[in-house]
Amino acid sequence: MFTKFLTPYKNLSKEIWILTLMTLINRAGAMVIPFLSLYLTKSMGFSLSPQVTVIMVFYGLGSLVGSWVGGKLTDKIGYHKVMYVSLFISGFLFVGIQFLETFMQFAIGIFILTAITDLFRPAIYVAMSSYSNEDNRTRSIALVRIAINLGYAVGPAMAGLLIAKLSYSWLFWIDGLTAILASFIIYKFLFQKDIKKKETKEIKRDIVRPYKDVQFIIFWLVIFLCGVSFVQFIEVWPLFYDKIIHLNEQEIGMILALNGFLIFILEMPIVSYVDKKFKHINLILFGLLLFALSFFVLTINQSLTMVIISMVLISIGEIFCFPFSNTYALDLAKKGNEGEYMGFYTMTFAAAFLVAPLGLMIVQNYGFEILWYAATVILIIGLLLTYIMKRKFK
Repeated sequence: MFTKFLTPYKNLSKEIWILTLMTLINRAGAMVIPFLSLYLTKSMGFSLSPQVTVIMVFYGLGSLVGSWVGGKLTDKIGYHKVMYVSLFISGFLFVGIQFLETFMQFAIGIFILTAITDLFRPAIYVAMSSYSNEDNRTRSIALVRIAINLGYAVGPAMAGLLIAKLSYSWLFWIDGLTAILASFIIYKFLFQKDIKKKETKEIKRDIVRPYKDVQFIIFWLVIFLCGVSFVQFIEVWPLFYDKIIHLNEQEIGMILALNGFLIFILEMPIVSYVDKKFKHINLILFGLLLFALSFFVLTINQSLTMVIISMVLISIGEIFCFPFSNTYALDLAKKGNEGEYMGFYTMTFAAAFLVAPLGLMIVQNYGFEILWYAATVILIIGLLLTYIMKRKFK
Protein backbone atom coordinates (compact mmCIF):
# COMPACT_ATOMS: atom_id res chain seq x y z
CA MET A 1 0.00 0.00 0.00
CA PHE A 2 2.74 2.43 1.02
CA THR A 3 4.82 1.46 -2.04
CA LYS A 4 1.85 2.24 -4.28
CA PHE A 5 1.51 5.64 -2.59
CA LEU A 6 5.17 6.40 -3.39
CA THR A 7 4.94 5.39 -7.07
CA PRO A 8 3.95 8.87 -8.39
CA TYR A 9 7.08 10.32 -6.76
CA LYS A 10 9.48 8.06 -8.68
CA ASN A 11 11.61 9.09 -11.68
CA LEU A 12 11.67 12.79 -10.78
CA SER A 13 15.01 14.57 -11.16
CA LYS A 14 17.24 15.54 -8.24
CA GLU A 15 16.87 19.20 -9.22
CA ILE A 16 13.08 19.00 -8.93
CA TRP A 17 13.47 17.69 -5.38
CA ILE A 18 15.85 20.55 -4.57
CA LEU A 19 13.33 23.05 -5.98
CA THR A 20 10.69 21.36 -3.84
CA LEU A 21 12.76 21.68 -0.66
CA MET A 22 13.52 25.34 -1.41
CA THR A 23 9.85 26.03 -2.08
CA LEU A 24 8.71 24.27 1.10
CA ILE A 25 11.06 26.34 3.27
CA ASN A 26 10.07 29.56 1.53
CA ARG A 27 6.32 28.92 1.64
CA ALA A 28 6.29 27.63 5.23
CA GLY A 29 7.59 31.04 6.17
CA ALA A 30 5.11 32.89 3.96
CA MET A 31 2.91 34.24 6.72
CA VAL A 32 2.37 37.88 5.82
CA ILE A 33 0.18 37.71 2.68
CA PRO A 34 -2.68 35.49 4.04
CA PHE A 35 -3.09 37.88 6.97
CA LEU A 36 -2.28 41.10 5.13
CA SER A 37 -5.85 42.45 5.01
CA LEU A 38 -6.32 41.71 8.72
CA TYR A 39 -2.93 43.26 9.57
CA LEU A 40 -3.71 46.43 7.65
CA THR A 41 -7.14 46.88 9.26
CA LYS A 42 -6.45 45.67 12.80
CA SER A 43 -2.80 46.59 13.43
CA MET A 44 -2.23 49.52 11.06
CA GLY A 45 -5.74 50.95 11.47
CA PHE A 46 -6.34 51.41 7.72
CA SER A 47 -9.90 51.47 6.39
CA LEU A 48 -11.07 48.50 4.30
CA SER A 49 -12.12 50.89 1.53
CA PRO A 50 -10.40 52.79 0.11
CA GLN A 51 -7.04 52.32 1.90
CA VAL A 52 -6.69 48.50 2.02
CA THR A 53 -8.26 48.29 -1.45
CA VAL A 54 -5.69 50.72 -2.87
CA ILE A 55 -2.81 48.84 -1.19
CA MET A 56 -4.05 45.60 -2.79
CA VAL A 57 -4.09 47.40 -6.16
CA PHE A 58 -0.44 48.37 -5.61
CA TYR A 59 0.19 44.71 -4.71
CA GLY A 60 -1.28 43.71 -8.06
CA LEU A 61 0.72 46.35 -9.97
CA GLY A 62 3.95 45.18 -8.38
CA SER A 63 3.12 41.57 -9.23
CA LEU A 64 2.31 42.56 -12.83
CA VAL A 65 5.64 44.37 -13.27
CA GLY A 66 7.60 41.60 -11.53
CA SER A 67 6.08 38.83 -13.65
CA TRP A 68 6.73 40.65 -16.92
CA VAL A 69 10.30 41.65 -16.04
CA GLY A 70 10.98 38.20 -14.56
CA GLY A 71 10.00 36.52 -17.83
CA LYS A 72 12.27 38.81 -19.84
CA LEU A 73 15.19 38.35 -17.43
CA THR A 74 14.77 34.56 -17.40
CA ASP A 75 15.33 34.42 -21.17
CA LYS A 76 18.28 36.84 -20.98
CA ILE A 77 20.28 35.80 -17.89
CA GLY A 78 18.81 32.41 -16.91
CA TYR A 79 16.37 31.15 -14.32
CA HIS A 80 19.03 30.34 -11.68
CA LYS A 81 20.10 33.96 -11.30
CA VAL A 82 16.56 35.32 -11.38
CA MET A 83 15.36 32.94 -8.64
CA TYR A 84 18.38 33.65 -6.43
CA VAL A 85 18.20 37.45 -6.72
CA SER A 86 14.42 37.51 -6.22
CA LEU A 87 14.51 35.43 -3.03
CA PHE A 88 17.57 37.13 -1.53
CA ILE A 89 16.39 40.72 -1.98
CA SER A 90 12.76 39.99 -1.05
CA GLY A 91 13.94 38.50 2.24
CA PHE A 92 15.29 41.88 3.35
CA LEU A 93 12.23 43.66 2.00
CA PHE A 94 9.87 41.46 4.03
CA VAL A 95 11.76 42.34 7.21
CA GLY A 96 11.80 46.04 6.35
CA ILE A 97 8.17 46.52 5.36
CA GLN A 98 6.94 46.15 8.95
CA PHE A 99 8.63 49.44 9.83
CA LEU A 100 6.57 51.46 7.34
CA GLU A 101 4.00 53.64 9.06
CA THR A 102 1.93 55.73 6.67
CA PHE A 103 -0.58 54.60 4.05
CA MET A 104 1.54 55.91 1.14
CA GLN A 105 4.72 54.33 2.50
CA PHE A 106 3.00 50.95 2.75
CA ALA A 107 1.46 51.22 -0.72
CA ILE A 108 4.86 51.96 -2.31
CA GLY A 109 6.57 49.35 -0.12
CA ILE A 110 4.15 46.60 -1.09
CA PHE A 111 4.59 47.51 -4.78
CA ILE A 112 8.40 47.17 -4.56
CA LEU A 113 8.13 43.97 -2.50
CA THR A 114 5.79 42.17 -4.90
CA ALA A 115 7.73 43.39 -7.95
CA ILE A 116 10.85 41.71 -6.56
CA THR A 117 9.17 38.55 -5.23
CA ASP A 118 7.29 37.91 -8.50
CA LEU A 119 10.44 37.97 -10.60
CA PHE A 120 10.63 34.42 -9.23
CA ARG A 121 7.38 33.11 -10.77
CA PRO A 122 8.28 32.72 -14.48
CA ALA A 123 11.79 31.60 -13.57
CA ILE A 124 10.64 28.61 -11.50
CA TYR A 125 8.25 27.48 -14.26
CA VAL A 126 11.09 27.48 -16.81
CA ALA A 127 13.29 25.70 -14.25
CA MET A 128 10.66 22.99 -13.76
CA SER A 129 10.38 22.57 -17.52
CA SER A 130 14.17 22.31 -17.82
CA TYR A 131 14.47 19.73 -15.03
CA SER A 132 11.63 17.49 -16.26
CA ASN A 133 10.55 15.68 -19.43
CA GLU A 134 7.23 15.17 -21.19
CA ASP A 135 6.51 12.03 -19.17
CA ASN A 136 6.94 13.56 -15.70
CA ARG A 137 6.39 17.30 -16.27
CA THR A 138 2.94 17.50 -14.67
CA ARG A 139 4.07 15.35 -11.73
CA SER A 140 7.12 17.60 -11.29
CA ILE A 141 4.87 20.65 -11.23
CA ALA A 142 2.52 18.87 -8.83
CA LEU A 143 5.40 18.04 -6.46
CA VAL A 144 6.52 21.67 -6.28
CA ARG A 145 2.88 22.72 -5.82
CA ILE A 146 2.57 20.24 -2.95
CA ALA A 147 5.52 21.98 -1.30
CA ILE A 148 3.81 25.34 -1.86
CA ASN A 149 0.57 24.12 -0.32
CA LEU A 150 2.17 22.20 2.52
CA GLY A 151 4.06 25.37 3.33
CA TYR A 152 0.83 27.30 3.01
CA ALA A 153 -0.82 24.84 5.41
CA VAL A 154 1.94 25.21 8.00
CA GLY A 155 2.46 28.96 7.49
CA PRO A 156 -1.04 30.31 8.28
CA ALA A 157 -1.46 27.89 11.19
CA MET A 158 1.84 29.06 12.70
CA ALA A 159 0.99 32.66 11.84
CA GLY A 160 -2.31 32.44 13.69
CA LEU A 161 -0.49 31.13 16.78
CA LEU A 162 2.20 33.83 16.56
CA ILE A 163 -0.40 36.60 16.25
CA ALA A 164 -2.41 35.21 19.18
CA LYS A 165 0.61 34.66 21.44
CA LEU A 166 3.07 37.34 20.30
CA SER A 167 2.49 39.92 17.55
CA TYR A 168 2.20 40.51 13.79
CA SER A 169 5.86 41.63 13.71
CA TRP A 170 7.08 38.02 13.93
CA LEU A 171 5.40 37.21 10.61
CA PHE A 172 7.61 39.69 8.74
CA TRP A 173 10.82 38.41 10.32
CA ILE A 174 10.05 34.75 9.57
CA ASP A 175 8.91 35.57 6.00
CA GLY A 176 12.16 37.43 5.34
CA LEU A 177 14.54 34.91 6.90
CA THR A 178 12.99 31.90 5.15
CA ALA A 179 13.23 33.70 1.78
CA ILE A 180 16.94 34.34 2.38
CA LEU A 181 17.45 30.70 3.43
CA ALA A 182 15.71 29.53 0.24
CA SER A 183 18.00 31.78 -1.84
CA PHE A 184 21.06 30.07 -0.31
CA ILE A 185 19.65 26.66 -1.31
CA ILE A 186 19.35 27.93 -4.89
CA TYR A 187 22.92 29.29 -4.77
CA LYS A 188 24.40 26.15 -3.22
CA PHE A 189 22.69 23.44 -5.27
CA LEU A 190 21.33 24.93 -8.51
CA PHE A 191 23.37 28.02 -9.29
CA GLN A 192 25.39 27.25 -12.41
CA LYS A 193 26.21 28.71 -15.77
CA ASP A 194 23.19 28.73 -18.01
CA ILE A 195 23.34 26.57 -21.12
CA LYS A 196 24.79 28.46 -24.08
CA LYS A 197 22.00 29.73 -26.24
CA LYS A 198 23.41 29.02 -29.67
CA GLU A 199 20.46 26.79 -30.56
CA THR A 200 18.03 29.23 -28.92
CA LYS A 201 19.29 32.13 -31.04
CA GLU A 202 18.67 30.16 -34.21
CA ILE A 203 15.11 29.40 -33.12
CA LYS A 204 14.43 33.04 -32.24
CA ARG A 205 14.36 34.04 -35.92
CA ASP A 206 10.80 32.71 -36.18
CA ILE A 207 9.86 33.47 -32.58
CA VAL A 208 6.18 33.89 -31.68
CA ARG A 209 5.28 36.49 -29.08
CA PRO A 210 2.74 35.26 -26.50
CA TYR A 211 0.48 38.28 -27.03
CA LYS A 212 0.20 37.32 -30.75
CA ASP A 213 -0.64 33.66 -30.04
CA VAL A 214 -4.46 33.46 -30.24
CA GLN A 215 -4.77 30.16 -28.39
CA PHE A 216 -2.48 31.41 -25.63
CA ILE A 217 -4.45 34.67 -25.30
CA ILE A 218 -7.76 32.81 -24.83
CA PHE A 219 -6.08 30.52 -22.31
CA TRP A 220 -4.59 33.57 -20.56
CA LEU A 221 -8.07 35.08 -20.24
CA VAL A 222 -9.45 31.86 -18.74
CA ILE A 223 -6.70 31.71 -16.10
CA PHE A 224 -7.15 35.43 -15.43
CA LEU A 225 -10.86 34.93 -14.68
CA CYS A 226 -9.99 31.95 -12.51
CA GLY A 227 -7.35 34.05 -10.74
CA VAL A 228 -9.74 36.95 -10.07
CA SER A 229 -12.05 34.55 -8.24
CA PHE A 230 -9.26 32.62 -6.52
CA VAL A 231 -7.68 35.79 -5.12
CA GLN A 232 -10.91 36.32 -3.16
CA PHE A 233 -9.92 33.15 -1.30
CA ILE A 234 -6.68 34.90 -0.28
CA GLU A 235 -7.92 38.43 0.33
CA VAL A 236 -11.59 38.18 1.36
CA TRP A 237 -12.16 34.76 2.92
CA PRO A 238 -10.12 35.60 6.09
CA LEU A 239 -12.31 38.70 6.52
CA PHE A 240 -15.43 36.60 5.93
CA TYR A 241 -14.32 34.10 8.58
CA ASP A 242 -13.65 36.98 10.97
CA LYS A 243 -16.80 39.09 10.47
CA ILE A 244 -19.48 36.53 9.55
CA ILE A 245 -18.34 33.18 10.98
CA HIS A 246 -16.70 34.95 13.99
CA LEU A 247 -13.46 32.95 14.03
CA ASN A 248 -10.28 34.26 15.66
CA GLU A 249 -6.88 34.42 13.92
CA GLN A 250 -5.82 31.01 15.20
CA GLU A 251 -9.03 29.37 13.95
CA ILE A 252 -8.73 31.19 10.59
CA GLY A 253 -5.21 29.83 10.25
CA MET A 254 -6.48 26.28 10.85
CA ILE A 255 -9.24 26.63 8.22
CA LEU A 256 -6.75 27.97 5.67
CA ALA A 257 -4.36 25.15 6.59
CA LEU A 258 -7.03 22.61 5.55
CA ASN A 259 -6.47 23.71 1.93
CA GLY A 260 -2.76 22.95 2.09
CA PHE A 261 -3.14 19.59 3.84
CA LEU A 262 -5.78 18.35 1.38
CA ILE A 263 -3.52 19.21 -1.54
CA PHE A 264 -0.53 17.61 0.19
CA ILE A 265 -2.43 14.32 0.64
CA LEU A 266 -4.40 14.17 -2.62
CA GLU A 267 -2.65 16.10 -5.40
CA MET A 268 0.15 13.76 -6.42
CA PRO A 269 -1.97 10.55 -6.45
CA ILE A 270 -4.77 12.27 -8.39
CA VAL A 271 -2.43 13.96 -10.88
CA SER A 272 -0.49 10.74 -11.45
CA TYR A 273 -3.71 8.80 -12.07
CA VAL A 274 -5.48 11.21 -14.45
CA ASP A 275 -2.44 12.71 -16.26
CA LYS A 276 -2.32 10.22 -19.14
CA LYS A 277 -5.97 9.13 -19.01
CA PHE A 278 -7.69 12.45 -19.78
CA LYS A 279 -6.97 15.49 -21.93
CA HIS A 280 -5.55 18.30 -19.86
CA ILE A 281 -8.16 20.74 -21.17
CA ASN A 282 -10.93 18.50 -19.73
CA LEU A 283 -9.21 18.38 -16.35
CA ILE A 284 -8.96 22.18 -16.34
CA LEU A 285 -12.71 22.36 -17.12
CA PHE A 286 -13.49 20.12 -14.16
CA GLY A 287 -11.27 22.19 -11.87
CA LEU A 288 -13.04 25.40 -12.92
CA LEU A 289 -16.43 23.78 -12.22
CA LEU A 290 -15.33 22.90 -8.68
CA PHE A 291 -14.07 26.47 -8.19
CA ALA A 292 -17.49 27.82 -9.20
CA LEU A 293 -19.24 25.44 -6.80
CA SER A 294 -16.91 26.46 -3.94
CA PHE A 295 -18.23 30.03 -4.15
CA PHE A 296 -21.82 29.11 -4.94
CA VAL A 297 -22.29 26.95 -1.82
CA LEU A 298 -21.51 30.00 0.33
CA THR A 299 -24.67 31.64 -1.04
CA ILE A 300 -26.76 28.73 0.26
CA ASN A 301 -25.77 28.88 3.90
CA GLN A 302 -23.10 31.02 5.58
CA SER A 303 -22.16 28.59 8.32
CA LEU A 304 -18.98 26.87 9.48
CA THR A 305 -20.13 23.60 7.87
CA MET A 306 -20.59 25.29 4.50
CA VAL A 307 -17.23 27.03 4.90
CA ILE A 308 -15.53 23.64 5.28
CA ILE A 309 -17.42 22.21 2.27
CA SER A 310 -16.40 25.28 0.25
CA MET A 311 -12.76 24.83 1.30
CA VAL A 312 -12.80 21.16 0.25
CA LEU A 313 -14.28 22.07 -3.16
CA ILE A 314 -11.77 24.82 -3.89
CA SER A 315 -8.89 22.57 -2.76
CA ILE A 316 -9.86 19.72 -5.11
CA GLY A 317 -10.52 22.31 -7.84
CA GLU A 318 -6.92 23.47 -7.42
CA ILE A 319 -5.67 19.91 -7.85
CA PHE A 320 -7.39 19.61 -11.23
CA CYS A 321 -6.96 23.16 -12.49
CA PHE A 322 -3.54 24.49 -11.56
CA PRO A 323 -1.03 21.67 -12.26
CA PHE A 324 -2.59 20.98 -15.65
CA SER A 325 -2.96 24.66 -16.55
CA ASN A 326 0.74 25.10 -15.75
CA THR A 327 1.62 22.16 -18.01
CA TYR A 328 -0.75 23.45 -20.70
CA ALA A 329 1.01 26.84 -20.64
CA LEU A 330 4.45 25.21 -20.88
CA ASP A 331 3.24 23.10 -23.82
CA LEU A 332 2.05 26.26 -25.61
CA ALA A 333 5.33 28.11 -24.93
CA LYS A 334 7.68 28.34 -27.91
CA LYS A 335 11.32 27.28 -27.75
CA GLY A 336 13.64 30.20 -27.18
CA ASN A 337 11.20 32.43 -25.31
CA GLU A 338 9.75 30.13 -22.66
CA GLY A 339 10.54 32.80 -20.06
CA GLU A 340 8.48 35.41 -21.90
CA TYR A 341 5.57 32.98 -22.28
CA MET A 342 5.66 31.99 -18.62
CA GLY A 343 6.12 35.61 -17.58
CA PHE A 344 3.00 36.43 -19.56
CA TYR A 345 1.24 33.42 -18.02
CA THR A 346 2.11 34.45 -14.44
CA MET A 347 0.88 37.96 -15.25
CA THR A 348 -2.62 36.43 -15.16
CA PHE A 349 -2.34 36.15 -11.40
CA ALA A 350 -0.73 39.58 -11.16
CA ALA A 351 -3.56 41.09 -13.19
CA ALA A 352 -6.02 39.17 -11.01
CA PHE A 353 -4.51 40.75 -7.89
CA LEU A 354 -4.87 44.12 -9.60
CA VAL A 355 -8.60 43.65 -10.30
CA ALA A 356 -9.55 41.44 -7.36
CA PRO A 357 -9.57 44.27 -4.74
CA LEU A 358 -12.87 45.23 -6.33
CA GLY A 359 -14.11 42.28 -4.26
CA LEU A 360 -13.34 44.26 -1.09
CA MET A 361 -15.38 47.17 -2.47
CA ILE A 362 -18.29 44.82 -3.26
CA VAL A 363 -18.15 43.49 0.31
CA GLN A 364 -18.00 47.02 1.70
CA ASN A 365 -21.05 48.22 -0.28
CA TYR A 366 -23.17 45.12 -0.91
CA GLY A 367 -22.01 42.35 1.42
CA PHE A 368 -20.26 39.01 1.05
CA GLU A 369 -23.14 37.16 -0.61
CA ILE A 370 -23.13 39.40 -3.70
CA LEU A 371 -19.38 38.76 -4.06
CA TRP A 372 -19.96 34.99 -3.96
CA TYR A 373 -22.53 35.30 -6.78
CA ALA A 374 -20.15 37.51 -8.81
CA ALA A 375 -17.27 35.03 -8.42
CA THR A 376 -19.55 32.17 -9.51
CA VAL A 377 -20.60 34.05 -12.67
CA ILE A 378 -16.98 34.93 -13.53
CA LEU A 379 -15.99 31.26 -13.25
CA ILE A 380 -18.91 30.17 -15.45
CA ILE A 381 -17.63 32.60 -18.11
CA GLY A 382 -14.20 30.96 -17.73
CA LEU A 383 -15.80 27.54 -18.22
CA LEU A 384 -17.48 28.69 -21.44
CA LEU A 385 -14.23 30.16 -22.81
CA THR A 386 -12.38 26.93 -22.00
CA TYR A 387 -15.02 24.91 -23.82
CA ILE A 388 -14.74 27.24 -26.87
CA MET A 389 -10.95 26.83 -26.80
CA LYS A 390 -11.35 23.05 -26.61
CA ARG A 391 -13.61 23.08 -29.68
CA LYS A 392 -11.57 25.59 -31.72
CA PHE A 393 -8.06 24.19 -31.09
CA LYS A 394 -8.21 20.41 -31.39
